[in-house]
Amino acid sequence: MKKLESMEQFEQLKDNGKHIFMFSADWCPDCRIIEPILPEIEAKYQEYTFIYVDRDQFIDLCIQLEVFGIPSFIGFKDGQETGRFVSKDRKTQEEIENFIDGLSK
Repeated sequence: MKKLESMEQFEQLKDNGKHIFMFSADWCPDCRIIEPILPEIEAKYQEYTFIYVDRDQFIDLCIQLEVFGIPSFIGFKDGQETGRFVSKDRKTQEEIENFIDGLSK
C-alpha cells in the first residue's frame, strides 16, 4: 500500500483514477488488527490504488474530510467521492469488502 506523502499528492490522486484512502495511525490497535488482511483486499480489488493516510501526519485532511475515527476508508474516482466507511469501530474483512463492492463505479 502506498503511503500519502503530501497534500499535493492527495489532491492529484483523488482527482485522477480510482483510489481508496485508508486513514490509520501506528498507535491504533484496531488498525493493526486489519493490517494482515489488507494485501488480500488490495489483490482482490486491483482496479483501485490503496493509499495509507497517517491520521497524525494529516490531521487537517482528516478534519476537512470529517474523518474522526480510524481505521476509516474513503473512495474517490476522478475527483468525486464514491463512498466512505468512516467510524471508530473495528472493521472486518467482510465489512471492508462490502464497502468496496458498494462503491459507485
